[in-house]
Amino acid sequence: GARSHNLRNINAKIPRGKLVTITGVSGSGKSSLAFDTLFAEGQRRFMQSLSAYARQFVEQLEKPDVDFMDGLSPSISLDQKTFHRNPRSTVGTITEIYDFMRLLFARAGKPMCHRCGDEIATQTADEMARRAILEAQGGRVRIMSPVVRGRKGIYRKELDDLRTEGFVRAFIDGEERDLDEEIELERNKIHNIEVVIDDMETSKPEAAARVERSLELALKKSGGTAVCEAGGRRLEFSETFSCPSCGAAYGEISPRTFSFNSPYGMCEQCSGLGTETRFSAELIADNSLSIDGGAIRPWRNSEYHKRLMEGAAQDYGFSTKSPFGKLSAKHRRVVLEGDGKQFSGVIGALSQWMSETSSSGVRDEISAYTETVTCGSCGGARIGREGLSVLVDGRNIHEVASLDINGAAEFFSGIELDAYGAAVAGGVIREIESRIKFLTDVGLGYMTLDRPATTLSGGEAQRIRLATQLGSRMTGVTYVLDEPSIGLHPSDNDKLIRTLKSMRDDGNTVVVVEHDEDTIRNSDFVLDLGPGAGAQGGEITACGTVGELMADGKSLTGKYLSGGESIPVPKKRRKAERFIDIRGASKHNISGLNVSFPVGVFTCVTGVSGSGKSTLIHEILIPALKQGGAKGLESVDKVIEIDQNPIGRTPRSNPSTYTGIFSPIRELFASLTESKMRGYGPGRFSFNISDGNCGLCDGKGSVKVEMHFLPDVYTTCEQCGGKRYGPETLEVTYRDKNIADVLAMTVSEAVEFFSNIPRISQKLGVIEGVGLGYIRLGQEANTLSGGEAQRIKIARELSQKETGKTLYILDEPSIGLHFHDVKKLLSAVEGLIERGNTVIVIEHNTDIIKSADHIVDMGPGGGADGGKIVAEGTPESVARAKKSRTGTHLKKVLKSGRKD
Repeated sequence: GARSHNLRNINAKIPRGKLVTITGVSGSGKSSLAFDTLFAEGQRRFMQSLSAYARQFVEQLEKPDVDFMDGLSPSISLDQKTFHRNPRSTVGTITEIYDFMRLLFARAGKPMCHRCGDEIATQTADEMARRAILEAQGGRVRIMSPVVRGRKGIYRKELDDLRTEGFVRAFIDGEERDLDEEIELERNKIHNIEVVIDDMETSKPEAAARVERSLELALKKSGGTAVCEAGGRRLEFSETFSCPSCGAAYGEISPRTFSFNSPYGMCEQCSGLGTETRFSAELIADNSLSIDGGAIRPWRNSEYHKRLMEGAAQDYGFSTKSPFGKLSAKHRRVVLEGDGKQFSGVIGALSQWMSETSSSGVRDEISAYTETVTCGSCGGARIGREGLSVLVDGRNIHEVASLDINGAAEFFSGIELDAYGAAVAGGVIREIESRIKFLTDVGLGYMTLDRPATTLSGGEAQRIRLATQLGSRMTGVTYVLDEPSIGLHPSDNDKLIRTLKSMRDDGNTVVVVEHDEDTIRNSDFVLDLGPGAGAQGGEITACGTVGELMADGKSLTGKYLSGGESIPVPKKRRKAERFIDIRGASKHNISGLNVSFPVGVFTCVTGVSGSGKSTLIHEILIPALKQGGAKGLESVDKVIEIDQNPIGRTPRSNPSTYTGIFSPIRELFASLTESKMRGYGPGRFSFNISDGNCGLCDGKGSVKVEMHFLPDVYTTCEQCGGKRYGPETLEVTYRDKNIADVLAMTVSEAVEFFSNIPRISQKLGVIEGVGLGYIRLGQEANTLSGGEAQRIKIARELSQKETGKTLYILDEPSIGLHFHDVKKLLSAVEGLIERGNTVIVIEHNTDIIKSADHIVDMGPGGGADGGKIVAEGTPESVARAKKSRTGTHLKKVLKSGRKD
């Protein structure tokens, strides 16, 4: 009796301890069954076993709409949406490998002086005293003990103990305080406390002995560190770490020394990000124009700023009528950076504006003149000089983190440690090696440990979390995965399937929402949902083994697996006459690459995971097109990237608002006689504006009720019944339908309803043409799958007026698409190309690759082994290329017209 979303009261028996695949066309209800029913109920029941007190700290899942479920075990969801893409996160931090590396470097690393390069050694109190007296040159020296350094707390007991021991002064958070006064510290704020041990003149002969005694006391109280102020300098001493050559002293080397997320380890200049954002002279100024002619882009329309520059030109003797690029370097610098006196320059003015404005729009406008560059201090390493000067086996932690997973495996297996190092770090290295093995097992050996989380695809992020679960080695759990094959080349699929089977063999139930044929064929049990999508879906059309699925005439998936249905190989390949040429491209693992992209045809960029496909397209081709760094640009007048990101993240966004159809619909309602009599404009029919929406729910259609330790409940708004509009707005009707009724229509229903209004029906027809006739016009954007979102974007572009010289770039459009949906997608791509446009697709799906006119195959491997073009040409020519791993799989598909 499962009824979540579009599920039609379905009944199912899913075998425990098996690898189960749920498949079906896009929108058929796969995620509703796997995540919103199976996972949600398993997680909810487990949470019910916790106390009410504990439950209030855990995100609660809504109870799925289901009559009965039995045989459940605790469930873990590995989807693509809940991955946190913090700019400070890397592959190393997500997998905790970097945390173990920090521990390894802190315990077994060899510290070197970052000033002179010598190895840091221990230092005695006598050596410290001599250094302090030498710096004081007969003046005063103050000796302090850092009893608290960079820690949270109120430290009331510690301060009382210092008073009892006779100490009278201390520097607390940089401020000198008398210990007799009452000192209140904030519990959750980081504090530094340095108690003053001694403050004395060093001119007398007995001073040396007194300084040494005071230093010994300081070292004892702090556990090995002391601070001296002598001769106007602040000296830090350490019993354990100081340079015998130059005298530089280092604090305790601990795991946080290597953390780019801690103020004690991060590079101060970039705050641990490894990059800096700065204003770009190239983006601000057009060297070919004069200042009068608008060379300074941010100030082109500002008469005030033009007068400012004219004043600077008079003061410094340069012309505002000469091309900016022909001015001297000094004069260009004055315009951009100012004179340090009255004229702050363009960059100074933009910086001030950025810091003072509260408008996100203004910030975005100013950000257009900035660029992100590698930090000049740490060189992108993210951590400070002290952390970078500690070596293990001759490498610092950044050098190790820069290795790909395969390279890191070699490094850690080859580390030679002495008896002490083996005792201290042997267990840490074993822990690192086991995690690295799990990453390799799921096909991520090409990734570097320092790769930012923001650059990971949904599939890569999910496989990283999958590797983490492998390390836990739990049994009796139900794992629910969402298309883990995303981003995987067919040749890497075997590793993933072996991993899923090993999880099953450990005693777990593995439920996978998947379209990949290899995964389906390797499943123990398959549930095929359909027969259609949306309201036409939500039923189990077939279930059982792969053989039973293929024998069932009702199963659309079974027909594609048996060969009854297929995506045909094109009979003819288009030939291009014009090309976009890029020469000597270098970025990441690509070096000095020459590549040509044919214009007016369908091109697929292929290759194993990590081979450089995304780098070639997103970081080389697109910037080259925007900045004029490629030949053949006259063939393209616009570049449009179509990705799988949601068309909106809130229920207020929907297909009708995103595609622009809602505006003519609202205008139609505003043109009706009833609307004119009441004075209603188009805004009256928007649920985002208070004039027309329901006053109780503010146009949301539902009201949230907070339940404290139970999950929040969303109830249909009592006032509008979920229609989002006020009663007066709903009184206006067109052909007996009000605006809420129209939003509740499917696209196919709306095509027929608005058939006599071409500007609405034509756009709706395009959405129906890409296979989305089942979605509702007002369907919340956050309920659409990635494949549905991408096809809506394609439909919007197809409905736009264009010149036939547009370049469309799609990144893995097969994500979330069934065989039948891929056929519709290819039809939409054909529609774009028939108008004279160019389509470039990054793809692993062999049905899409075999349909291309031209292929650029990257490889031969991933990471350091990639970055080269292994083969290029028609699918037939790539299939004959012996070095191409893509060609091996293409050969099978082209031979049979589909996969074996």
